[in-house]
Amino acid sequence: MDMGNLDRKYWDMDIEPKLNTPEIKEMQLEKLKVALKWQYENTPFNRKRFDKAGVKPEDIQSFEDYAKAIPVAGQADLRGVIEEVGLDMDALMRELFGQKRMDDLYLITTTSGTTGIPTPYPNFHAGIREMQTLFHRVAWRMGMRPGDRIGLCFGLSMHAAGTPQILWLQNYPGLTIVPIGAEAGTEKILQFLQLFKVNIFTGTPSLALHLIEKCPEVLGVPVKALGIKLLMLGAEPGAGIPEVRHKLETEFGAKVFDGGGGYGCSCDHPIYQGMHWLADDLCYYELIDPNTGESVPMENGATGLMAATSLNPEGAVWFDMRFTLNDIHQVFTDPCPCGKSGLRYKIVGRADDMLKVKGVPVYPAAIEGVIHSFPEELTGAFRIVLDEPPPRVVPPLKLKIEFSDKMREDDLPSLEEKVKNKMKSLLKVNPAIQWLQPNTLERATKKTQVIEKTYE
Repeated sequence: MDMGNLDRKYWDMDIEPKLNTPEIKEMQLEKLKVALKWQYENTPFNRKRFDKAGVKPEDIQSFEDYAKAIPVAGQADLRGVIEEVGLDMDALMRELFGQKRMDDLYLITTTSGTTGIPTPYPNFHAGIREMQTLFHRVAWRMGMRPGDRIGLCFGLSMHAAGTPQILWLQNYPGLTIVPIGAEAGTEKILQFLQLFKVNIFTGTPSLALHLIEKCPEVLGVPVKALGIKLLMLGAEPGAGIPEVRHKLETEFGAKVFDGGGGYGCSCDHPIYQGMHWLADDLCYYELIDPNTGESVPMENGATGLMAATSLNPEGAVWFDMRFTLNDIHQVFTDPCPCGKSGLRYKIVGRADDMLKVKGVPVYPAAIEGVIHSFPEELTGAFRIVLDEPPPRVVPPLKLKIEFSDKMREDDLPSLEEKVKNKMKSLLKVNPAIQWLQPNTLERATKKTQVIEKTYE
């Protein structure tokens, strides 16, 4: 494909200016009606959802009809299907996605499996084409241009954010892909980034932070010497935490972009604005009250469980029909100060990660935000220690936190007071802190698990 005007605002000048407008809503509704009919005719799992609700696709003529007719599905429903078919993955995928999609299957990956059994993440030819459309929009907004080299540092072996990226970025003009993989380990990652003059890094925020520590040791130079211009980060909190973003941008001399939890990415505004949803023509986005299951109006600042419905169901995987991955989002429908289109969303946390301390909801991502707000005093590594199954936590909330090599043991009492005061002010919790020497906690090249379960 010809790049065309390299200075144009968007990759797709036909669709992207219309994002989050009444015009795109009309298109969404028409595509939704067609998609629901397809789901009913081709997907056993979703046909049963229609039948259980006592409705047919033709009964749904508005977004309001849709919200009232079909309850949201999620991990609990997936477990129900597994109970029916067992761990026969082919039978599971036929039930969830239907034979028509399975006949179009090209690549099988999984989620990371950090919360239990890895969830299959099939890649259908139709879905790969759709993700190319999305990823090209993302890449253009982030400033990826001809001549750039991108180092893929998510887990490549079976992971949904790994190998498929090679396919999603296919046909993006002038881009060279260097698939390194988190499995290579930090030393090889740093060596390959340097050897092949990679200038775009994609991986987890915790890996990017770890490279700051390791680069002088492995290569004898600061990480800024690598010449990385863009950090495309996802799979865990970090890129949306101001202090983490500032540290990464300063140390790498690069722009940091957040991506994940949906079909979008953050912009380059100096103050993090959330991620722009770039897929109104591909996927219908909703917020749901996690307690009642009712639809939450999409108003500026609204918060709820994110659920989505593919408008191109032949290629859809998990966002196929009012499906949630258990992420709690906050949305912003006002224009972004960056001037780019699309409603914006911030990931508040995962519904299944929420802890309750004296009835107060606390998300690990919020705790991480406080810890990273002390970049000089703390390394950023921490663990939440749970003695009983969540969400209820018997006070106090127990934390293990590493102090940085700039701190002395004598400094810890005053530091503890500062950290506790900030957590009380922002999160309404008063934690019990166990201090650890720098580099005590294991660093993960893939997704970092911050929960330590003593009860298992």
